[in-house]
Amino acid sequence: MSRPAWDWKLSDLAAVPQHGRTVFSCFSCGGGSTMGYKRAGYKVLGNVEIDAQMMRIYRKNHNPPHPFLMPIQDFKNIPDGELPAELFDLDILDGSPPCSVFSTAGDREDKWGGEYAFREGQAVQQLDDLFFEFLEVAHKLQPRAIVAENVKGMLIGKARGFVSLVLSRIREIGYRPQLFLLNSATMGVPQKRERVFFIAAREDMPFPPLKLEFNDPPVLYKDIRSGEGRLINQDSLTFQRWNKKRPSDLSMGDVTEREEGKVSNFNTILLKDQKVANTIASSSVFLRGDVPQQISVSDIIRIQTFPSDYDFLDADPQYVCGMSVPPLMMQRIAEQINTQWFEVR
Repeated sequence: MSRPAWDWKLSDLAAVPQHGRTVFSCFSCGGGSTMGYKRAGYKVLGNVEIDAQMMRIYRKNHNPPHPFLMPIQDFKNIPDGELPAELFDLDILDGSPPCSVFSTAGDREDKWGGEYAFREGQAVQQLDDLFFEFLEVAHKLQPRAIVAENVKGMLIGKARGFVSLVLSRIREIGYRPQLFLLNSATMGVPQKRERVFFIAAREDMPFPPLKLEFNDPPVLYKDIRSGEGRLINQDSLTFQRWNKKRPSDLSMGDVTEREEGKVSNFNTILLKDQKVANTIASSSVFLRGDVPQQISVSDIIRIQTFPSDYDFLDADPQYVCGMSVPPLMMQRIAEQINTQWFEVR
């Protein structure tokens, strides 16, 4: 019996048929997108990453031919003649520009235009400018297609004006953009993760409009649940909230509908066996609904569809997973781009 798609190892990539399409990844973090492209048969030529710890993890797991540890602004300014020639013949330039200023949590509009560093040791950057820096890299390298992932919050409220500016800039640099709001729960991922994807074809490419429709059956938390999680201190306020809020109604309901499941105001999420797991975020606390314990590391890895043999080195697996695109989500998109665009040229 074959394994489910979310149950896999990095070593499985050696058996994936290759079609020769190439990708370069910006803001690569732990390589969630990279693994998705590799699962879909692409060759990932390299990456740009600002975080030294993330670059160590990326190099350990993905062995990129051309890694660049630097802010994307510095990469953009490297003279063309000093870059590998194959980066100017890309099929896809991929990127997930940091998106915290567009999150639906908190006073997000107050953050726009400000300068932030995600973590100690990172350069301070104006995060809402990074999308345009990414597009300048696209303008420089001229890939056949651009794929950029971001949060659903970009489509809400004042952020829609920012999206219009992004779409205008994509057109200005010679690409035809499309915008997709996708839920990973419909793509075989055991997680309700809604993300916006900007996908654009270069004007001289005779590609038809891309169609992305996914209707995979949901993968419930009970289907991937594995291992023991850390027990909740029974003297803690978290335990009191868990005990009060744990589910008594085990009816199915709509298993793909977004369900917050919060048991406190401190970003604590209750996962239920009969539901699809909530979005894995780097800073949230995830509790099992039927026992007073956090979910296991194995759960986190499976929910994010990371491989079971992924080496997180000295990093927190939840942080790496929460900051990455689920590989299976990107695989499904990458497969459709290859089928609908590159294979029919």
